[in-house]
Amino acid sequence: MNYLAEGDVIRIEPSGHINSLFRKSSTHNTILLTEQCNHYCLMCSQPPVEGDDSWRVNEAIDVVRHIGKSPAALGISGGEPLLAGPGLRRLIEETAALHPATRMEVLTNGRLFSDETVVRNVLTGLTENVSWLVPLYGHVDYLHDFVVQRRGAFEETLAGLLVLQDHQQPIQLRIVLIEPVLRVLPELCGFIGRNLPFVREVALMACEPTGFALANREHCEVDLADWSDELQGSATMLQRYGVPFLFMNAPLCALPQHLWIHAHKSISDWKNVYLDDCNNCAVQDRCAGLFSWHTHGWKPTTIRAIKELQV
Repeated sequence: MNYLAEGDVIRIEPSGHINSLFRKSSTHNTILLTEQCNHYCLMCSQPPVEGDDSWRVNEAIDVVRHIGKSPAALGISGGEPLLAGPGLRRLIEETAALHPATRMEVLTNGRLFSDETVVRNVLTGLTENVSWLVPLYGHVDYLHDFVVQRRGAFEETLAGLLVLQDHQQPIQLRIVLIEPVLRVLPELCGFIGRNLPFVREVALMACEPTGFALANREHCEVDLADWSDELQGSATMLQRYGVPFLFMNAPLCALPQHLWIHAHKSISDWKNVYLDDCNNCAVQDRCAGLFSWHTHGWKPTTIRAIKELQV
């Protein structure tokens, strides 16, 4: 229990089990709004659970009401948060009222924005400080649909992105770097530049080794160092179209040095570790490191300490 501190928000189960819902000292707090989802992604780190969990909306609002010091950012995730419908809008408005300086980041596949009822409940008249984090895994329907395991998802996702743009909402596109996506990554980034130039940025993310990714290792376990040409080609394509981008969850030794300027220390503090080999690395303080559950030899690259920077 030494990770808990005054100002944290917890839930105590009847069994005595304690769930940490908000940590005052963390910069990576995320509220789980639902465990239900309309995707079944190959690399999902939070596999969906069936059943009614609408009670989570009220719990999420209670969490926000118990936060003392407003955080700079607060994530809202799932499952698929849009399945909460009006509940998502309630949470957004309550957070904005109590923590007006807090930036909300909603991780959603965006598909339900093709439904006018969802748009009316969630987006119409929305002026709060919200960003929408939407994944896209291919420049053609069959590839994106394969990764998310839902036919028709590509077309609905694009429709949802256009709806977000029509409502002048900031969008971060997210691309998880698994094998079928890496094979076409430059083409996907070209598609984004030509057809979705309005997105605020593109996040290129190393795969988190948990959840469904463990059952789909043949698709999800890659050494990013083996894909440096594709990473560089994708960066060049996005720069050509003037679309900002960043790398997330990837240690610096997995990336060409000239791309380090785009790399962020993005792994949540409570699941972030470094290996013994990292202790002698000249750039450890700038490096994202690894997920703490990089078990069974799973790493986003062969980890090596960088002794000195190349000029």
